Amino acid sequence: MPKPPDVGERVAQLAQRRNEPVVVQTLRSTAAATLAYIAARWLTDVPAPLLAPLTALLVVQVTLFATLTSGIRRVNAVVAGVVLATAFSVIVGLSWWSLGLLILCALSMGRLVRAHEFVPEVAISAMLVLGVTQVTETALDRVVETLIGAAVGLLFNLVFVPPVWVSTAEEDIEAQANRMRNLLLRLSEEVDESHTPVPRVAARLEEARRLDQEVSEVDASLSQAEESLRLNPRVKEGLLTRMVLRTGLDTLEVCAVLLRSLTRTLTDLAQHRRNEPLFETETAGTLRELFTRLGDAVSAFAVLITSQVSANAEEAEARLTEELDTCRSLRERVARMLLARVQEHPRQWQLHGALLANVDRMLDELDVERRSVHLAEELDRYSRERHNRPRGLRGLRQRLAAATLGID
Repeated sequence: MPKPPDVGERVAQLAQRRNEPVVVQTLRSTAAATLAYIAARWLTDVPAPLLAPLTALLVVQVTLFATLTSGIRRVNAVVAGVVLATAFSVIVGLSWWSLGLLILCALSMGRLVRAHEFVPEVAISAMLVLGVTQVTETALDRVVETLIGAAVGLLFNLVFVPPVWVSTAEEDIEAQANRMRNLLLRLSEEVDESHTPVPRVAARLEEARRLDQEVSEVDASLSQAEESLRLNPRVKEGLLTRMVLRTGLDTLEVCAVLLRSLTRTLTDLAQHRRNEPLFETETAGTLRELFTRLGDAVSAFAVLITSQVSANAEEAEARLTEELDTCRSLRERVARMLLARVQEHPRQWQLHGALLANVDRMLDELDVERRSVHLAEELDRYSRERHNRPRGLRGLRQRLAAATLGID
């Protein structure tokens, strides 16, 4: 029976988790909601102004950018619901059919005012206001409470600036690259076997397919990191960091697709050669080394993009260049061996060509110069878009509309 961890170990585990987004979000939301309730009790005559902490709870998000955009949308939703309920109370009052009609109109209005995830809040606000007697006074109190809660939430994130989640995204990117590298290492063992069973190669194909879901999870982590960089006064080179990580993950995503295609080719080859090795001994040994070094190149690429703006960038780039040069040399050796074999026995020659084509594409995606060009193009595109943005009052109106929609 395993020994339960002592108090010291539990404290250490909690300390390690203190920087996780879930933990930070819980603590920040609790503090902001409490401050909002205190502020509402001080500024209004409402005996239990629970709407203020509720608003602050929803407004305070993990990042400053999300706080600003969601705060605007929430206030927009509550005010729309209050106005609609006031109109209904004057015209029809409260009954079962008017309540149903109110909910229908409120949800529709939520779409019109672009409340997005706060569309239900329009209906909730309308129902709460319609269900009381002194509608006008209640409506005003509800709007004031909402504004207090939203203001406290916004000020909380301005005073206590949310953390930047770049390190978390970098760890996830490196973990994804390591999963791809491990798959390539397992493939290198399969091609060097005297006999490779089809189910075992097919299992590698399923593993490659799971990389797509894992890439989606890393993309969500990176999106949170990108959002944490926007409007954050702690960040000096937020745009460069966002572009480096985003373009790097795009490259890994393409490599994951190519890796799936590569495992598909090996699976087809194993189905045609059930009672014999996939490749001759010399070819298999060289191909095994190629897959191993290709996995090292994927890992080196991840290190490069996660240390792009640090002192380790030059070292990581040199290592990646070395790995890619070695892979290209091994690829040429494998190509010559496969060509000689196909000329003698042209069985499944198309699968050999597909294998080499996928390796070529991965090497091209990981190329240092190609990455530099791609990154420069993205930075130029972003600069052109910012330069073409309208200025003056028109530009201000469009930026406010973009903030309401949650667009950077």
